[in-house]
Amino acid sequence: MLFNYGREQITRKRQQVFFPNLGKYKEAEQIHRQALQLREKVLGKEHPDTLSSMNNLASVLDSQGKYEKAEQMHRQALQLREKVLGKEHPDTLSSMNNLALVLRSQGKYEEAEQIHRQELQLSEKVLGKEHPDTLGSMNNLAVVLDSQGKYEEAEQMHRQALQLREKVLGKEHPDTLSSMNNLALVLDSQGKYEEAEQIHRQELQLSEKVLGKEHPSTLSSMSNLAVVLRSQGKYEEAEQIHRQALQLREKVLGKEHPDTLGSMNNLAVVLDSQGKYEEAEQMHRQALQLREKVLGKEHPDTLGSMNNLAVVLDSQRKYEGAEQIHRQALQLSEKVLGKEHPSTLSSMSNLASVLRSQGKYEEAEQMHRQALQLREKVSEIR
Repeated sequence: MLFNYGREQITRKRQQVFFPNLGKYKEAEQIHRQALQLREKVLGKEHPDTLSSMNNLASVLDSQGKYEKAEQMHRQALQLREKVLGKEHPDTLSSMNNLALVLRSQGKYEEAEQIHRQELQLSEKVLGKEHPDTLGSMNNLAVVLDSQGKYEEAEQMHRQALQLREKVLGKEHPDTLSSMNNLALVLDSQGKYEEAEQIHRQELQLSEKVLGKEHPSTLSSMSNLAVVLRSQGKYEEAEQIHRQALQLREKVLGKEHPDTLGSMNNLAVVLDSQGKYEEAEQMHRQALQLREKVLGKEHPDTLGSMNNLAVVLDSQRKYEGAEQIHRQALQLSEKVLGKEHPSTLSSMSNLASVLRSQGKYEEAEQMHRQALQLREKVSEIR
């Protein structure tokens, strides 16, 4: 089983200037750093406007994949906003949301979910259930639930967020498009491919119209449509779209941006599906090397690249290399995601398959039984 890792569009709340939405991250970072420095000098470190600059700089760092620095800055901004503005102030809620977003980006799902649930509850109390920021909180909680394999609750929440965003913001608002995309993603995760494809096509068309063909969110829509096409065996169209998305992401975001690496991974996956093993292997090795550099060796996306490289090695009967990588990926997945996470169970099944290919039947059977038992357990719980 291959991991596709289509990138979700996530709603960020408040106080972001226009540059990040155009993908001009370096220019935005420079301006935000300058603004923060000047505000600290003129207004002081605890002034609300200074804290807004801190929040905005952290958000643009997150957008570039500089997660550790972003997390540190968001924690500092949240602490100061709680002190200066109070725990229920809308800006404090914004800091909570943005901290949870960067935690999710690093695969710290449990803490992210906890903060999102707390922030959603406060947002409903302070702003109301139909306020755009409350709907953003609902969307983001659903995204982190999806990341943990809690698909039914995530789907229910995404449908609710989409319905309310269409009512409050309109069908062509960027946040409404984000909800469409994320609903389609969780449908894809559950194998509801036809509905997912239909929603992705509609959302991509609207995103190109509203945001433009090179906007980072439009490129996410392209990538996610290609992922669901591959899931249905529509490999040629999926490959074509992935190549286009990769080329545009390299141009707009840069070659080492996490979303660019996601496109590289996903193109390699669809190449493997078509038996284009050598190109797929080369691309998976490149994606893995860059993800380890940019995201770290224990990030869920890095684990996805490890798994996918091992799968394409298995396809070429390079069993020893595949087994070694699968064992490493499984060990890390159990540590990072937990033993019952869908990705961990996929890693277990993949390792069992490569063991069987080498004639190691007893260990393969034992591992398949364990994976089946855990899947049944998880299914009963949910």
